[in-house]
Amino acid sequence: MGLARRRRALGYSQEKLAELVGVDRTTVGRWESGRIVPQPPQRRALATALELSLPELDDLLTPPRAASEGRPGQQPGVPTRAGDPDEMIRREFLHILTVSGALSALPAEEAEALTAGVRRGTPADFARMNSHLWQVYQLSRSKGSVYPVVRDQLTTLNEALGGRRGNARPLLSAAADLFQLAGEVAFDANRYADAAASYALAASLSKDAGAYDLWACALVRHAYVDMSEHRYRQAAQILDVAERLAGRGDKMLSTRHWVASVQAEAHAGLGDLDACERALERAEEVRELTPDSANGGWLRFDGSRLAEERGARYVRLGCLDLAEGTLREALQQTALASGQSLRRRGAVLTDLAAIGVRRRDPEQAVSYGREAVELARASSSGYVARRLRDLCDEFGPLSRDHRVAELGAEIATLSTP
Repeated sequence: MGLARRRRALGYSQEKLAELVGVDRTTVGRWESGRIVPQPPQRRALATALELSLPELDDLLTPPRAASEGRPGQQPGVPTRAGDPDEMIRREFLHILTVSGALSALPAEEAEALTAGVRRGTPADFARMNSHLWQVYQLSRSKGSVYPVVRDQLTTLNEALGGRRGNARPLLSAAADLFQLAGEVAFDANRYADAAASYALAASLSKDAGAYDLWACALVRHAYVDMSEHRYRQAAQILDVAERLAGRGDKMLSTRHWVASVQAEAHAGLGDLDACERALERAEEVRELTPDSANGGWLRFDGSRLAEERGARYVRLGCLDLAEGTLREALQQTALASGQSLRRRGAVLTDLAAIGVRRRDPEQAVSYGREAVELARASSSGYVARRLRDLCDEFGPLSRDHRVAELGAEIATLSTP
């Protein structure tokens, strides 16, 4: 029995186990995935929470023998980091942050002299490649499949930033763009610490590049990490800053409207319906902009998701009738048709299942919930799987219904990093 299975057998969510042990929820996720192991001071609390002895916990944390054969010097129970894509990307993050910090500290003419050409590719080449990667990410059923290519692009950017020629600001903008994509991949896999680090670095690089819209979008994505952990007040604070930055950006872009849409989610999390509605009205103004107000890369907000986002906000606020009508309408959109965006459709179906749970309607909960589970499996989306796990935490007395219990068992089999 693995750590995750033991936790579920005791009826704990990752959040509940984290609370019992005194750690962050993401730490529990990393223990369960084998990325890290509990430190000695944490083991006793973890063993107590899981109703195990310390030797039993050690057995639970030790990988099967076959998993570590052929790796001389590796200690049992300690996962190797050699060749770990996450670790490699973190190194690239630190390298680019170090180089960009040095460039921004130099006089403009000196920095330009240091980067007056690029060994491999021009800033325009990097921008085109990044745009292509965003399209691949958007179309990929499994978002994690984009990770190796993102890593390779980071390596190439490192070579460019370490070169002797080129213009610093376009390269820093390209790096900030790419970090936002890396953060999206990490966020979909529920690796919130990695996602937050990516977005923070993207914000820093955007600042150095003087790119206000890119900077604001990095903060919006960072706010999503906070909201995923129910820190709505912190998210609202970040979004206030993003709103001011977007006000200094390009008025022809939809940045400020995306900020407003996400502010609506933060207000919904805080239970403020009026503020949520006002923010949604500001987001709706995106329809007055030209179709190219969203670049399809780091800025993709064009209003096409407003129906599903509005419905999700209403679910959060407990306005179930409003939410159901809005979400059913959203499902009729071409972009959410069966076989299109699996992650977006899965999120809407999960919200509709949540409405069934709150109404104590097992048929609605199970009907929508099962389809969402199928989409989570097909897309390998950690995001949809996490939303479904949150749904399980709301079952309460409804879990006595055998159909709901079976749905809960299906959700428990979903793999989340």
